[in-house]
Amino acid sequence: MSDEGFRDVAEEHWAALEAAPTSGERHLRVSQLPVVTEQGALVAAVDHHGFRHVLIPVHSRLKIRPGLDGPVLHLRKRPLEDEETYQTYADLACLRADLNDLFTELCADILDAISKLPDHPVKALYQVLDRWKALFQAQSAVLGPEQLAGLFGELLLLYRLLQLDSSAHRLWRGPTGHRHDFTTGSLAVEVKTSTKGEGRRARIHGLDQLDAPDDGFLCLAWFRLHRATEGSSGIGFLDLLEQTLRSCDDESSLLELLAQAGYQSVDAMRYRDVRFVIDEERWYEVAPDFPALTTRALVAAGVPISVLDVEYTVNLSGVTPAPMTSDAVSRTINSLIQESA
Repeated sequence: MSDEGFRDVAEEHWAALEAAPTSGERHLRVSQLPVVTEQGALVAAVDHHGFRHVLIPVHSRLKIRPGLDGPVLHLRKRPLEDEETYQTYADLACLRADLNDLFTELCADILDAISKLPDHPVKALYQVLDRWKALFQAQSAVLGPEQLAGLFGELLLLYRLLQLDSSAHRLWRGPTGHRHDFTTGSLAVEVKTSTKGEGRRARIHGLDQLDAPDDGFLCLAWFRLHRATEGSSGIGFLDLLEQTLRSCDDESSLLELLAQAGYQSVDAMRYRDVRFVIDEERWYEVAPDFPALTTRALVAAGVPISVLDVEYTVNLSGVTPAPMTSDAVSRTINSLIQESA
């Protein structure tokens, strides 16, 4: 069915529901739409206030992306029950009747996308919502060389985590402003990259970045990268990004994290020639004897903390601190997944 066909079908269902007697305050008037997923058919609905909804059936354990709860569009998880059935839905509602025509266009897009991806209806929903949202996004600044290298390093670890758990993007907290790049709460990993050919140096931002979680464990993962020339070996930035997205069970949420990290998908072609070679990878346990300047250490030493915006460099070139073994690194990665379950 074409977009126009889905648009007409949705309008017909909503018009019939709006003509029906008003439902109770906590009830919906509903009508099944001709798009079916593994969990059942999509549903058109009208609530007590006359607002229009489209309901996508989902598994009861599925988490719905937060954040879409504005004055016009509202997305939430909603159970519906009648005398014979009980089903959970992703409920997308339009809370302004004067924008029903635009909501119909949006829902026609959603119906079309889900009809082509019935095994992953919520993923299709997010893709459509993100495409519409992109219409109103201003062009972002291009990532600089150091930002690209830093994001590449974090994606290297994220990709490894996603191979073990397709929901592991929830561990990536750095883009949201958390002091550690990856964390379960009690276990954290801070990722640092360097494009320098000599020495092993990590630039630390703030007094809390190398503070371990309370009663927890912190590792620093350090990568030395060099920018590959065109036609040479190495891993393409966009190749790694696409592999990471394909491994994730919520591509849209990961794209949102990437946007917070400074990458916008509309700028993808600007990075098509960016490739990195991984020259070296070392992991360190940030133990009490690790060379770090932290709030916890200063407080323990009785030093008053009145200096802000602290940045410093840790030199990891010597014999100490000793890097973790490959087995210890593997155990740490597995522990991240196990503790997030």
